[in-house]
Amino acid sequence: MSHLIETRTPARPKRPFFLRRGPMENVATVLIGLGFLMLFQPFLLVLYTYSLVTLLIGTVMFIIVSKFPG
Repeated sequence: MSHLIETRTPARPKRPFFLRRGPMENVATVLIGLGFLMLFQPFLLVLYTYSLVTLLIGTVMFIIVSKFPG
């Protein structure tokens, strides 16, 4: 019984922010949403021009980050 009390659980390795799934999935989701907002706004042509790039970056980032360990 004392063996169970004295053994420690192994610590999870600390990963940098950019290698964790949760926070980076949130960043990718925000980029996708920002791309849609940029696409549907009628005022600035510059925002409309870069909306597709923003959508693609967010989508590719989400696909890659979803493979990271949680």
